[in-house]
Amino acid sequence: MTKDLAPQPADRKRGSGVKLVYDVLRDEIISLVLPPGSPIDENQLAERFEMSRTPIREALVRLAGDGLVTTLPNRSTVVSNIDFLSLPAFFDAITLMYRVTTRLAARYRTEADLRIIRAHQADFTRAVRDQDALAMIATNRELHASIADAGRNPYYSSLFSRLLDEGRRLLRLYYSSYSDRLPEEFVTEHDDMIRAIEQQDLEAADRLASNHANQIVRQIQTLIAEDRRDQIEL
Repeated sequence: MTKDLAPQPADRKRGSGVKLVYDVLRDEIISLVLPPGSPIDENQLAERFEMSRTPIREALVRLAGDGLVTTLPNRSTVVSNIDFLSLPAFFDAITLMYRVTTRLAARYRTEADLRIIRAHQADFTRAVRDQDALAMIATNRELHASIADAGRNPYYSSLFSRLLDEGRRLLRLYYSSYSDRLPEEFVTEHDDMIRAIEQQDLEAADRLASNHANQIVRQIQTLIAEDRRDQIEL
C-alpha cells in the first residue's frame, strides 16, 4: 500500500489527461494510499500531473460519480468516507445480489457466457497468485459482473455492478487482512460457483454464492471490530 502510483512521463502518452488523473487517483483511493478524508488539492494535482486544472476537475467529477470523492460546502474536495453505519444494509444487499445473479446465471447462461466468465476467472486467479491486490479487486468485479450479465436481468446487473464498485475499498481491507496472500480456497470457491453455473444447478449456485458472500462479510466485520489499541501501562 506504500507503492508510489504517481504517473511517469511515458504514462502521459498513453491516454488523455482526464483518464490518466482518474485512473491514478482511483487506484490510490481504492488501495487506501489516499485514506478516507484525505484532502484533494487541485493545484497540487495540476503540478503533480503537469497539466491544467481543467482535466483535473473533470477527473474529480468522475470520481465523485463513483462515490470516491466528495465536494464539501466550502468547495474543497476530500476522499469520501466509508459509511460504516450503512454497512449492515450494504452487506444484506450485496449478499442477495451474489445469490440472485449466480442463480439466474445457472438458469440462463450460454456457452458464450461461460467463455467470458472463465476468462475473468483466469485473470482473477493470476492476480491472486501475483498477490496484486488492485488486480484482484478489478478482476473479481469483472468476474461477478459477467456472471450477473449471464442471468439476463439488466436491473440486477446494474445494481450488482454499483454495489461491487461501492465495495471496492472494503474489498481492499478484506485482501489486506490476508496480507494480499489470498488463500487458494477462495479461488476454488469461484471455480465451484462457475461449475454450478455450467451444470445449471440452481440450488448449488445459490448455496455457493451465499457461502462465498458470507465469508467475505464475516471477515470484513471481524476486521472492522478488531481492537487495535496499544496496551500501555500507566
